[in-house]
Amino acid sequence: MGTQSSQRSDAVTLTVSAEAQAAVRVSPQPWLTEGDSVTLICEVTGSSTGWTFSWFRDDDHLSDSSRGAGGSYTLSPAALQHTGVYTCRAERGRPAYYTKYSNTQPLWITGVSASVSLVVSPSRSQHFSSDSLSLSCEDQSNSTGWTVRRYTDRNTEDCSKLTGSTCRIDSLNTSDAGVYWCQSESGEKHHPLNITVHDGDVILLSSVDPVIEGDTLTLHCLHRSTNSSILRADFYKDGSLVQNQTTGEMNIATVSKSHEGLYYCKTERGQSLHSWISVRVSGSGQISVFNILSSLLAACPYLLATVVLLFKCYRARGETSV
Repeated sequence: MGTQSSQRSDAVTLTVSAEAQAAVRVSPQPWLTEGDSVTLICEVTGSSTGWTFSWFRDDDHLSDSSRGAGGSYTLSPAALQHTGVYTCRAERGRPAYYTKYSNTQPLWITGVSASVSLVVSPSRSQHFSSDSLSLSCEDQSNSTGWTVRRYTDRNTEDCSKLTGSTCRIDSLNTSDAGVYWCQSESGEKHHPLNITVHDGDVILLSSVDPVIEGDTLTLHCLHRSTNSSILRADFYKDGSLVQNQTTGEMNIATVSKSHEGLYYCKTERGQSLHSWISVRVSGSGQISVFNILSSLLAACPYLLATVVLLFKCYRARGETSV
């Protein structure tokens, strides 16, 4: 019947690489207090299906597979012993094909302490380069021996220009950005705070500490030259525009857990860096619930005695009427 030929198909580009690369990222943040939750996500560049993942902390393989599934490794709740440098690797097929090891992702978990706090002045998480910054460890129990330490892109070290429990940086550089905390002589770590340093003209002015649920959150967009709020600013949360107005200020009257996220502001003069704003449950709320339960338990014997007396009175009246 003769030979027939179809039209030529659409072209498909096939890219072959010597070895695939895994990459790790953290959500919501790599600095947290014990009891918080954190998830590490492992992804293979340019590919998303058919992979199984292995996790490593300080080069030791993590055998607890119940925490890792689908390329994620969750610590909930996080504990002090989870502090370390994490990497991941993916594999698929038989015989197994392995990716390169991912980038390193440090994770810092510090202890809960009501008496020790890291005080930052000026009290904000974002700072302009060339500005001065003071950080000090304040202990309500009046004990000594606390040191301000930090983790930056370079390494873990004592804060430069340290005097006692106070660190002062006279002229900030972008290399000073990192996680700062208070550390005792015995190695206890408390109150981690993330400090960012911006070379640009605009920073986001927000509280350096987590916001307590139910409180008011106020954000400002600050300009370098005037050191005051910019009158027109747009505010973003997790990459989406949440408020644009002419006051240069954003207010959330009653903060809830849903307001937790990554914020930044944008103006005609520039854009700020991103800052993670944490929302914590009020400790007083937890105490009040405990007090209510305690009161109910304490009142139970009296309530029971009252019911018994009322029942006896009711029976006595019934016998009298007869």
